[in-house]
Amino acid sequence: MMKPNTDQPKAAEPKPDAKDDLKSLPMPELLSKLGASPDGLSQAEAQKRLTQYGPNELEEKKTNAFLKFLSYFWGPIPWMIEAAVILSAVAQHWPDFGIILLLLVANAVVGFWEEHQAGNAIAALKAKLAVKAQVKRDGKWTSPVARDLVPGDVIHLRLGDIVPADARLLEGDPLEVDQSALTGESLPVTHQSGDAVFSGSIIRTGEIDALVYATGSNTYFGKTAQLVQGAQTASHFQRAVLKIGNYLIILAVTLVAVIITVALFRGDPILTTLQFALVLTVAAIPVAMPTVLSVTMAVGARLLAKKEAIVTRLAAIEELAGVDVLCSDKTGTLTQNKLTLGDPFSVSGIPVDQVILNAALASRADNKDTIDLAVLGGLKDDQALNGYEIVHFMPFDPVHKRTEASVKGPDGNQFKVTKGAPQVILELSDNADEVKVAVDKAVDEFAARGFRSLGVARADGEGAWQFLGVLPLSDPPREEAKATIATAREMGVKVKMVTGDALAIARETARTLGMGTNILDASSFGDTKHHETAQLAESIEKADGFAQVFPEHKFHIIDVLQKSGHIVGMTGDGVNDAPALKKADCGIAVSGATDAARAAASIVLMTSGLSVIIDAIKESRRIFQRMNSYAIYRIAETLRVLLFMTLSILVFNFYPVTAVMIVMLALLNDGAILSIAYDNVHYKDKPEAWNMHMVLGISTALGIIGVVSAFGLFYLGERVFHLDRAHIQTLMYLKLSVAGHLTIFLTRTRGPFWSIRPARILWVAVLGTQIVATLIAVYGVFMTPLGWGWAAFVWGYALVWFLVNDRLKLLAYKVFDPTKTPLLAMKSVDATPQSAKRAYELYEQHGRRDGHSVQDWLQAEREIRKD
Repeated sequence: MMKPNTDQPKAAEPKPDAKDDLKSLPMPELLSKLGASPDGLSQAEAQKRLTQYGPNELEEKKTNAFLKFLSYFWGPIPWMIEAAVILSAVAQHWPDFGIILLLLVANAVVGFWEEHQAGNAIAALKAKLAVKAQVKRDGKWTSPVARDLVPGDVIHLRLGDIVPADARLLEGDPLEVDQSALTGESLPVTHQSGDAVFSGSIIRTGEIDALVYATGSNTYFGKTAQLVQGAQTASHFQRAVLKIGNYLIILAVTLVAVIITVALFRGDPILTTLQFALVLTVAAIPVAMPTVLSVTMAVGARLLAKKEAIVTRLAAIEELAGVDVLCSDKTGTLTQNKLTLGDPFSVSGIPVDQVILNAALASRADNKDTIDLAVLGGLKDDQALNGYEIVHFMPFDPVHKRTEASVKGPDGNQFKVTKGAPQVILELSDNADEVKVAVDKAVDEFAARGFRSLGVARADGEGAWQFLGVLPLSDPPREEAKATIATAREMGVKVKMVTGDALAIARETARTLGMGTNILDASSFGDTKHHETAQLAESIEKADGFAQVFPEHKFHIIDVLQKSGHIVGMTGDGVNDAPALKKADCGIAVSGATDAARAAASIVLMTSGLSVIIDAIKESRRIFQRMNSYAIYRIAETLRVLLFMTLSILVFNFYPVTAVMIVMLALLNDGAILSIAYDNVHYKDKPEAWNMHMVLGISTALGIIGVVSAFGLFYLGERVFHLDRAHIQTLMYLKLSVAGHLTIFLTRTRGPFWSIRPARILWVAVLGTQIVATLIAVYGVFMTPLGWGWAAFVWGYALVWFLVNDRLKLLAYKVFDPTKTPLLAMKSVDATPQSAKRAYELYEQHGRRDGHSVQDWLQAEREIRKD
């Protein structure tokens, strides 16, 4: 075995236990101790060791389910409900005691169950992203999940892999290993044969076999590079919704304090007053908000998972709703990633077959690299490589941009071959001055036709490199890419191509896909660490794409776009894309991405292409619309109940509903509103942004109208029909319940309530809870019976006000969130004057009458363009 080079810089490593220094034992002793060999273990032995050592994962501390359930009875909101229960018992209001206790238990059960279900969904998604390892079992390379690794296994490590277990390097070239996640060491560390690499570190360059010596909790650092992050990070939208929750809590506490003060001044019974105040506060506070959030997010994640997009950070779904710039890599996302070899260009009369043969010797089929497979596929004779022995192979890495192999030919002579970026191969070659003009011309001609170029060179014996020729590789655009990019543009998302290819190739690909041909050469950015000029920042913002991009350029591009006020999505697949994926507002690892890229991304695609990203953006906007509807509904209902109760007590010295009625209102409302996570909504054709002015304006308008209608019914009951106070309380309970649930159908649409058909689960949930509420009022469960006649009257009254509220809601939208004129909107989609005029006519005929949104008549305009 080669000895470790002590001159190489090393990151700080923990001191091993003296009794078990496996990371520094001489390799022969380690092999003996582990009962292993460089040929790996048998499957039977590996299974036996898996039973002995356990799975290669850190044991998660599982919370006792019963204790988890009990935790839902601990916290500010449960404390208030529990205080109300105790006060009811002290005052001997047993019906109140029973129903409030039911609310307490119901909240705990619903919260526990929904969190459990969301946890199951995330666990299922994590399972799909389980890290796999290349392991030699029974003399063959297999790809089991990393949790099945055992001490003694031989694994293969290559560029971009996250090291799955603590291992010692076997014979081979040095590796560069990124241990920053473990040690804080900013620069990659060079490791040689015999050195230890630790679980969680990332292979930056190189390729080698290694012997696993520690797994799971026996590793020094443990599995610190978690591939799937928890869904605990609050997004911009979640934070905004929680601010609304805080606003409602403050409002509720303030008004309740006023009620208590007035009640004490009037000499009302203190226990009854406190009990009512507590219950009113509980009813006003959005208890269901965290549950609605988690359910909506989990539903969205499951829908995206069906489309092969795995969400590793739930909040990323919401971030996607606001994305207005998507930086997309070219290969495999915009193109098919199915390279085919064209007609090669050779220098000095070298036969093109020899150019292909030498390039094929610098390729490796078992790496499944698309370039290598295309080159090998270009060989006319399947037996052409027979007789050649690969003595040493250096894989591709983003720094050197080439592969290299030392080869022993059939005649016994040894030579070297290399293939890679033409400019890199030219710099190596001794004959560069003679062939550079011809090579540059060939590369430019290939690029103008959309071909990527590979330079090929050979060095005989110890001689200098000689440039042989250029291989053109074509990677045609994906069939759906052009239509998908057009769809993205119509949705207000600008797709910018980011590629390492030459400028001419990038322009040709962008032209073919209809992206625009304003492509910047990233090599002109210079030192990306400096503060860019305003002119460069403007150029980056206006560019349709970027060519000759290195990894550090991607980070810089995203940073500039974010500073310009854009919400940026970024796709990537390589280990060097990880910083940019982390930097982006929503990092997306594409199909076939390295472990490191997947670890940094918020969304991981399991299928190729851009269309699934557009699907994810659409779904995220739908989720945003549902949460927007919920926020308006929740604020409006809280204002309605709080203001009506407060004014009734202050002005009329009358409690219009009892504490039990408030509890039942809250119970039925929270039960039905969960179904909004499945509602039908129309996503907007522009990125979503939280408009607090609009939300508070619309919800306040609906809330105040609700108070007016409630006092209208109170007036009718007391002054017109002369009902007693007990019957009026039941009347008001049913009105608040029915009208409150009908408000859901107002807030879920910007246009008239009929403009978007509600999901069956929503209207069934609302209808079901209102049937229950009506039966409670009719037959007098914990209240004075109302009878069917008065129940029908309340329903009729609520429905009339519902229609009135719908008209007033449309007026409120015009005041608080006016849309731009149709002709201005037409300019945003580059419509022709004729189609814009026709769309405006459609808007005049239909939009103004039925309240259709901008999206509706833009869709009509697009249909015209298709015709």
